[in-house]
Amino acid sequence: MSIELTKQEAEEAIPSIRKYFREELEMELSEMRARFLLNYFMQEIAPFAYNRGVKDAETFFRGKVEDLAGTCFEDGMTFWAKKEGTKRNPRMD
Repeated sequence: MSIELTKQEAEEAIPSIRKYFREELEMELSEMRARFLLNYFMQEIAPFAYNRGVKDAETFFRGKVEDLAGTCFEDGMTFWAKKEGTKRNPRMD
């Protein structure tokens, strides 16, 4: 799966790349070169971050699914206990 930025995202990233080169590396980078660099990183490095995000999401959701019964469990036969403000089982009466 190809990872692509929207036009708006790319337009926001390019000035940041240029600023980074100017302030951190003391190099001027043209807009075209910054765009080439952004494209390079999107093809070469972004897939690592994307795959990590997918893996983290999978781990998160697997954890939720494994505890689905605990997360989504609701006691039955609670009408009378709630009405009387107790926790006793009404079937025991």
